[in-house]
Amino acid sequence: MKKIKEYLFITIGFLIVAISAEFFLVPNNIAGGGVMGIAMIIYSFTMPIIPQLSVGLMMLIMNSILFVVAIIFIGGKFGAKTIYSGLGLSGSLWVIEKIVAPGTAITNNLFLATIFGTLISGIGMGIVFNQNASTGGTDIIAKILHKFIHLEIGKSLLIVDFIVTIFGGLTFGAERGMYALLCVIINGFVIDNVIEGINLCKQIMVVSTNNEIIRTFIINELGRGCTLLNGVGGFSGENTFVLYTVLNRKEFIKLRNFIRETDPRAFITVTNAHEVLGEGFKDIVEN
Repeated sequence: MKKIKEYLFITIGFLIVAISAEFFLVPNNIAGGGVMGIAMIIYSFTMPIIPQLSVGLMMLIMNSILFVVAIIFIGGKFGAKTIYSGLGLSGSLWVIEKIVAPGTAITNNLFLATIFGTLISGIGMGIVFNQNASTGGTDIIAKILHKFIHLEIGKSLLIVDFIVTIFGGLTFGAERGMYALLCVIINGFVIDNVIEGINLCKQIMVVSTNNEIIRTFIINELGRGCTLLNGVGGFSGENTFVLYTVLNRKEFIKLRNFIRETDPRAFITVTNAHEVLGEGFKDIVEN
């Protein structure tokens, strides 16, 4: 069931990316890095010669080749989810291109196309990355560079995407090249914020005279674990317990309401936890 849920979210993610690309970025020739950007540049030269080709089909071919290269040179340590996501994105773009007339865009305003295309695409990619997958493409090129010239993967990705935007600018004009660079910059921030938003939990500490009742509620009603820490009251000097737990936002509201009814004089501190690993949350080691 867990695997089905992961692949469902990955599918939703790459479909969002495909829709963003097909209706905002591709028809406006905004080659914002990645295999998609490379495919757009090559397509602009091959279209008069081989009109049967499309951006989606070229991405499918390029991603397939890159995955084979990855298996040969770096052992294919990408996993089934990344292969599924990379080929799924390319395939869905190809299918959309078969259904929708070429060049169909929701807007031809370059600024709006860049902003909305990047925001929507970033949301989709954030969903994919949150399932410990990626859309392949330039990730593979970056890992090959990392293996052979020992360049950090983050820097490799930035260099590859920067080179793509330069060629995009040379192919489609300087203005579109600058918008493509803006797309690359914004995309990273959007992806990070989407992942943080999805994984955001509440880290809670409670000091209460009814800590046993609260502990039982967390375990039995919320289905979460908690830890009791020994403490000493700074004012009273009496021994006490500090209850520590991590809950999602919905669970925290239930706990807060329960404590309000059980012990209105309880002391509660709440902080945001942007990522939680372990039992009941994401696995520490992903399979």
